[in-house]
Amino acid sequence: MNAKPSNPLLNFMESSGSPTELSESNGPALFAAEKPVGGTPRVKRPNRLQMEIQPYSLDELLPQEHEARIVWEFVEDQEFNPLYEKIRAVEGSAGRPAADPKMLLTLWLYATLKGVGSARELERLCEDHLAYRWICGGVSVNYHTLADFRAENGDFLDKLLTESVAALIHEGLVDMESVAQDGMRVRASAGAASFRRRETLENCLAEAEEQVRKLRAELESNPQASTQRQKAARERAARERSERVRKALEKLPEIEARKTAADKDKARASTSDAEANVMKMGDGGFRPAYNVQFATDTKTQIITGVDAVTSGSDQGQLAPMVEQHTARYERVPENALVDGGFTKKEDIEQVAAGGTTVYAPVQKPKDPERDPHAPRPDDSPTVAEWRVRMGTAEAKEIYKQRAATAECVNALARNRGLQQFRVRGLVKVRAVALLYALVQNLMRAVALRAAAAHETG
Repeated sequence: MNAKPSNPLLNFMESSGSPTELSESNGPALFAAEKPVGGTPRVKRPNRLQMEIQPYSLDELLPQEHEARIVWEFVEDQEFNPLYEKIRAVEGSAGRPAADPKMLLTLWLYATLKGVGSARELERLCEDHLAYRWICGGVSVNYHTLADFRAENGDFLDKLLTESVAALIHEGLVDMESVAQDGMRVRASAGAASFRRRETLENCLAEAEEQVRKLRAELESNPQASTQRQKAARERAARERSERVRKALEKLPEIEARKTAADKDKARASTSDAEANVMKMGDGGFRPAYNVQFATDTKTQIITGVDAVTSGSDQGQLAPMVEQHTARYERVPENALVDGGFTKKEDIEQVAAGGTTVYAPVQKPKDPERDPHAPRPDDSPTVAEWRVRMGTAEAKEIYKQRAATAECVNALARNRGLQQFRVRGLVKVRAVALLYALVQNLMRAVALRAAAAHETG
């Protein structure tokens, strides 16, 4: 019988022990000669069901230079006693602990910085995004809590703006020598189709109140437990709609007052946001909007004054803003830089009487032969002085600061999401505008303090 042919691979395996000990390191020549062809590749596949324990805290995961830390540091330095005093759950008594107002404000400031204006979106980010989770530190929040905090604390935000700017003035970083003011029309949370005339509004109100009455009676008739919550939600929605329509009717006389006698019957108010007005926007179109007013220090781009109005015109907004500076800081800016939309003669006179010099372009006369900077016969001495002043090279040089300041700050707010309000009503709109101002000032203050430290260091 013929002997079996010798197999070098089998001989090597027998001589080296277990087959598992075979490797390229102990037989490279054999592997090169006998490498299998067409086999299944061996790869490391991800296993997402494997349980893991990560020995990290949220604080370790967030970089030390992260913007969320900058916002938290700013909030930590503020006085929150007015908000803590509102909390009813106190030590030694019953009640569920409330979310820390410092945490809620930090969430809104950081969200505003990142262009997030929706309370529902912010709630989602608090569950999924590391920076927001770090701010929460394990405390769960829902969109109701977030929305209520923003809506109910406009006065606190206003005070915070005053105190933070006053601190910068005290440090010598802001001098308010020149302040540039500009208006920015921001789309309201209302559609053009929501504007109705008086007759339609009265019919809508009657229908809404009838629906509320029926749903309330149905709810009080001892319904089944499975449907009670649904009926309560329907009754609440109908009641809120009725209230919105009632507010639109209350707003209508104010709108009619701005119309001519022939057009009073054409006055319309929104059933979505009664305080919103149709305004001409930057693209030339007309939409429901609010007019947000920012006053900004020209040297530092620190916002020193904030307002939100329902008028689509900037006429008449200069004097209230200067008065706001008096109330906030007990001082007025030396110079007020505004565009031609603010040049109301009465405002120029009122502001000048308080010690502020107005720099605003003079309207071009219809007669091309007439000098626009020459005083007119009906001008008061203050207005005549303003006309002459704007014809000088010095005034033109000072006025150049307006565009680089006010329009830059408005552009930054737009880039941070101030394209359309997610809230309704002037009170809530103003709170959102204050958040944008605080964020702008926070980031500028960091840069200003760093620059000052570099100069002195």
